[in-house]
Amino acid sequence: MTKTNIASLSQQITTEAEAYEHLEALRWGETPICAHCDSTDVALIVPTNGTSRRTAGGTMSERRVWRCHGCCKQFSVLTNTVMHATKVPVRTWLLVIFEMCASKNGVSAREVERKYGLTPRTAWHLTHRIRNAMAGGDGLLATMRGTIVADETWIGGDPKRMNKNTRSHWYKLHMTPWVDTARSGTSKIPVLSLINADTGEVRSRVVPKVTGANLRKIISEQVDMAGSELWTDEGSWYGQLGQEFISHATVNHSQDEYVDWITGASTNKAENYFSQLKRSIDGTHHHVSVEHLPRYLAEFDFRYSTCKMSDDARMRLLAGQMEGRLTLRRVTA
Repeated sequence: MTKTNIASLSQQITTEAEAYEHLEALRWGETPICAHCDSTDVALIVPTNGTSRRTAGGTMSERRVWRCHGCCKQFSVLTNTVMHATKVPVRTWLLVIFEMCASKNGVSAREVERKYGLTPRTAWHLTHRIRNAMAGGDGLLATMRGTIVADETWIGGDPKRMNKNTRSHWYKLHMTPWVDTARSGTSKIPVLSLINADTGEVRSRVVPKVTGANLRKIISEQVDMAGSELWTDEGSWYGQLGQEFISHATVNHSQDEYVDWITGASTNKAENYFSQLKRSIDGTHHHVSVEHLPRYLAEFDFRYSTCKMSDDARMRLLAGQMEGRLTLRRVTA
């Protein structure tokens, strides 16, 4: 079986109608589902000329519309998803989605703008909507259970290396509330990552300040602590938190210890993830604001958690979790 790539995908979907059919196959398989009531008793509304219909604005559209016999409402494969009410061609959506799923270092909005002829704002909004789907849309993720590797890192440039005017402007924009005194006054943004050593799944969250209380709040929301083991470094903020797990093993990095040869505990998985994350942000995106950093983290979490999947399987998984709209107003609020 030939693996899908950008060249083959662009040949498969040469028209909007083919793009709709391809997305329907990714999301629904062989059974279309009503976007309003989840009924499978639906029928395709076939245009009079067989391929396209005239819209209220007078233009011709190849959009595939379905009617539900249960709730009598019309819908398409885009309804109530991150692609809802989009004016960008579905073919463009599919190509950008494939690129973001297949590119290990990510794809910037400027790249999407140049490649697909979009405006900067449209490309930026489109990529953020895809990242929102990578985060699981508006659905709730199941809690992780098993051996959990927890570690934190700091994202962003160091104000100490900026010139006086740039540093003054930077502090006005970012100093409050993203200050972390645990890093000797630096104003980089702290990020906590939790990696399931058994399944390879990773979840990263922005932390206002690295304290035991803040870390416990995040970890308790993502992990079944009573049924899991915890591996961390020697950070003091994990001391009391580790007592709520089945066991808590640590490695002492200050003494050049990176693997506990008795328990096998290590934070190397988190360190590997951080190295890829930082290289990609520096090389692809160059700058990520604290307001939008959670979506970028979701993007890298998604690709890292599915790194053993093929690009086809990763794209199919993403198509199945696109529920939930992300309007430009919400992104820029």
